[in-house]
Amino acid sequence: MRVIVFVKATADSEQGIMPDSDLLEAMGRYNEELINAGIMLGGDGLQPSIKAKRIRFSGSDRSVIDGPFAETKELVSGYWIWEVRDMDEAVEWVKRCPNPMLGESEIEIRPVFELDAFEEHMTPEIQEIHDRNREHFGR
Repeated sequence: MRVIVFVKATADSEQGIMPDSDLLEAMGRYNEELINAGIMLGGDGLQPSIKAKRIRFSGSDRSVIDGPFAETKELVSGYWIWEVRDMDEAVEWVKRCPNPMLGESEIEIRPVFELDAFEEHMTPEIQEIHDRNREHFGR
């Protein structure tokens, strides 16, 4: 099963306070463990929301909202994409993670929808489009 693992933002990460070299080294070693175990498919840190944009959809209208965004606890400062056996394995890996922030922090794990979840609505034409898209990502 694939999951996306969100590192939740904090007031420090939203202010652009960078981790020290000890934390960078610890996170680098942790990422190496994930890669060597065949778990990590991708991931990155994200810049503060002051540099972000949101696009609001309302019917055919689109509006752009500039960051920063107020609710820090709802923001994401980084992510991983993992391939794991099940949610229990993902939880165990997160428990091994160094604290990614200077103070208290949270990490959220969300399962990724696989195409079979949409099987009821999948036509041969739609399946062909998705197959081409998957080829692009090597899956």
